[in-house]
Amino acid sequence: MASHRRPKQPSRTRVTVLTATAAAAVALSSQAAQATPKQDKKDVKAQVDKLYEQAEQATEKYNGAKEDQNKLQKEVDRLQDKVARGQEELNTLRKSVGAVASGQYRSGSIDPSVQLFLSGDPDTYLDKASTLDQLSGHQAQELKTIADKMRQLAQERAEAAAKIKDLSETRKALGEKKDEIKAKLNKAQQLLNAMTAKEKAAMEAAQQRANRDNSRADLGNDTPASQRGAAALAAAQSKIGSPYVWGATGPSSFDCSGLTSWAYQQAGQSLPRTSQEQANAGTRIGSESALKPGDLVLFFGDLHHIGLYAGNGMVLHAPHTGASVRYESINNMPFQFGVRV
Repeated sequence: MASHRRPKQPSRTRVTVLTATAAAAVALSSQAAQATPKQDKKDVKAQVDKLYEQAEQATEKYNGAKEDQNKLQKEVDRLQDKVARGQEELNTLRKSVGAVASGQYRSGSIDPSVQLFLSGDPDTYLDKASTLDQLSGHQAQELKTIADKMRQLAQERAEAAAKIKDLSETRKALGEKKDEIKAKLNKAQQLLNAMTAKEKAAMEAAQQRANRDNSRADLGNDTPASQRGAAALAAAQSKIGSPYVWGATGPSSFDCSGLTSWAYQQAGQSLPRTSQEQANAGTRIGSESALKPGDLVLFFGDLHHIGLYAGNGMVLHAPHTGASVRYESINNMPFQFGVRV
């Protein structure tokens, strides 16, 4: 039989304790909720900045591999054309000797020149001095020319094959660097996507402030490094606000070394593609105080970032993904040295 007794009510003391405990838990949760976003935002920004830097490091390696690929492709094309021309010359020589051989065959005499032509290995056959003694001077010269051409053609084919192998390896490295860059940028985007709407808005506002057209930045009155340096800086200044895009060399978007190489190209000076190569494009300047507008400025120990000195301690550069061409203090990055082109 079921009991109809009323359940025992908790004591007033017990209710008070439970209420106080719940209130404390709510307060702690509220404090944690308020504190976590701030810490997370700082944390996420640091991680994103690091990923952007790593992506830029990979970008300069990608740029170098792409340059190597372009050079190798030109070399492979040149060698393949050379081999094709050599094969045509060899075929012409063989036809000439073949006509003589056919005539001798029809007359019923097959002399050593015919045997040599039919052997398929004239180089070995020519090593036999007694054979040359049996040939006329003209025939001997023709067959020697064929043997020399075959040797040359074999060397050119081997050289072309080696270059093609190098090209294949370079293309593989290029693909790996491309994948690495995309992976870094995707990870950065995932971190950004995980932020709250308020945090995103704050970060985007900060980036927009940094990206704004700051053409009125105080650049002082420093004398340019040279007329060409002044022209390169002016060209880069015309691109303030253009977006950073990895692997881009202008004219509408740039990566860091893409901007500097494009700017100097407008001034009539060709520069290598990567920041590491551009570091050797002129006279090195070890002191920040000795820099002049138009000088190249290298940052980070591995020289993976480069910009143009604009004057008064300011650098004009393409910073990273999500940013645009802009002025920035030279002190915002670890300065290594300058280069006067």
